[in-house]
Amino acid sequence: MTNLNTLLEGKGHNVWSVHPDDTVLDAIKVLAEKDIGALIVIEDGKPVGIFSERDYARSVYLKGKSSPETLVRDVMASPVICVRPDQSVNECMTLMTEKRIRHLPVMDDDELVGMVSIGDLVKSVIAEQQFTIEQLEHYIHGYPRFPAAPKTDC
Repeated sequence: MTNLNTLLEGKGHNVWSVHPDDTVLDAIKVLAEKDIGALIVIEDGKPVGIFSERDYARSVYLKGKSSPETLVRDVMASPVICVRPDQSVNECMTLMTEKRIRHLPVMDDDELVGMVSIGDLVKSVIAEQQFTIEQLEHYIHGYPRFPAAPKTDC
């Protein structure tokens, strides 16, 4: 089973962040510029929340709040649930399902080393399953199940 360290090696370790005192408008601009769905909220070098498109839609837009006047700290998801790089994709999918979250910061001791989304995890599972299928197909096609019938001259 793939762990997050392996997943991040392929995906990359880039993490985009905002400060809790930034405005929602500033955060939305970063989301659009980086073409991502969530930002980690960092204060004093530590993750304190996650701000996502979903937070914007539900806590700002639908409530009629002003993006230039609303602070990220007022709408971010908190507390942050973090995972370690040695945890498996399956462990993280279970955690996300139980906690009903879509993004997990990856912490190695006190250092933020990446962030994974539910989409990253699903993509990893699909790739692993596809690899298994290809290996099984190769095995099946490489080794006939039944010996060839002897030829007769009838």
